Amino acid sequence: MGIENDIGKVLCDKNKTISIAESLTGGLLCGKLVNFPGISKVLLEGVVSYSIESKIKRLGVKSKTIEEFSDVSSETAIEMARGIAKTSGSNIGISTTGVAGPSGEPLGLVYIGFYIDGDSSFIEKKFSGERQEIRNKAVEASLKALYDKIKGID
Repeated sequence: MGIENDIGKVLCDKNKTISIAESLTGGLLCGKLVNFPGISKVLLEGVVSYSIESKIKRLGVKSKTIEEFSDVSSETAIEMARGIAKTSGSNIGISTTGVAGPSGEPLGLVYIGFYIDGDSSFIEKKFSGERQEIRNKAVEASLKALYDKIKGID
């Protein structure tokens, strides 16, 4: 049993809904949460928003944010998390954006955005490794940070 089970239990016990917007992780994060039996009570949706256009149209990321800070930025991650929470009606939104490679700079840079009951935050990580390794590390970091953030909420 992984951390996704702890997350699922906390979300179900506290009746907190969650939605996920993924770019870098391409659905891996949502897939991990789906491992928890009963997650359907609280997981409203997961969206793979890989293109800039999708981030703008589907999640409501401002084009000005992307122009000013890029699509791999804390600002974009926060707007993605806020956008998925608001459009789905969930208490919690989480997002991932970053550079997994094999090319691109800065390789391994990852932003994880959170929107929890109206409060926005992010974490920044830098991972090394091949593309899939970076993506997997981003999922694990996202799950750990999510658990740390939700275990104490009411």
